Amino acid sequence: MPKDNQWLFPVEALYHYPSREPLHKTLYDLSRGVEFLFRLGTSLKLPSPALFTAATWFHRFYLRYSLRDFHRQDVAAACIFLATKTEECGRKLRDVAKVYHSKLTSIDITEIPLECKEVDQYQTAILVTEEYLLQAICFDFTVESPHAELVDLFVASPDDRVVQDYAWTFAHDSFRTPLCILYPPRVIAAACFVLAQYMAEGPNSLPLDARISFSAPSASLPTPPSHKAPSPDASRLAIEFFTLSEKDVQSVADALTLLLEFYSAQDLSMHPYLHDIATVLPPKTRTSRDPIYKSFKQFVPDVVVSARIIN
Repeated sequence: MPKDNQWLFPVEALYHYPSREPLHKTLYDLSRGVEFLFRLGTSLKLPSPALFTAATWFHRFYLRYSLRDFHRQDVAAACIFLATKTEECGRKLRDVAKVYHSKLTSIDITEIPLECKEVDQYQTAILVTEEYLLQAICFDFTVESPHAELVDLFVASPDDRVVQDYAWTFAHDSFRTPLCILYPPRVIAAACFVLAQYMAEGPNSLPLDARISFSAPSASLPTPPSHKAPSPDASRLAIEFFTLSEKDVQSVADALTLLLEFYSAQDLSMHPYLHDIATVLPPKTRTSRDPIYKSFKQFVPDVVVSARIIN
């Protein structure tokens, strides 16, 4: 059994977060927490794997503790600090606390005095929260990310940089959702790559359902002589590369659905660059359930997603 399986839960488990808030509000708060975590880690110049590890711990933490009892920013900072130790990119506690203070107050870090009581308080908050974090993750420091799976997949498709950029971005944004506690990394990677292919090829290309069908499209289907038939192998690269089972393919459909729900929940008036991805229809083969996201427009501020880097 893969070691991460103990950290994977059914979607229904999301309705039992300890916070006892409406699920759409909890998901919004978690998205904001991961956004802060990424900002904090980026300012500390941490490598991407450390950010993904910290984000995974962040989601695992809130399966056991309430957002009402532990502020998402304290938990984000504790996850970052712990990741600097386990991912061998050590940063001093005070440096993490200073960047934390800078992010909360918009004060330039160079203007924070050497002796600062707020930084002292943040140091204490990070250390205290780290104790609870260690208990929440059961001292299990090993985390696998979809990005590592994507790297292997990119080797099999080295020339398609546009698809690679899309897939990497979608995998990055996946941590703003609870996907990492619902599906294994290769399923998330496959979902991100399939969606990347669709976005790169445009809305008139093969639909998502054809790309994730368990059986490859029939080669005997007639093709108009003036058109080149799409390559089943290319459109199903991720499915075949990861040798996914029928159950895995169903999980890919469900992961795609959740990721697309996240994008469709964004305030498109503030983030018009997300329009194309937010209007993609989910696979018809998805498991039937009620939507778990509602529009983030009702909340302020909105979550900034990294899909904006794709032109």
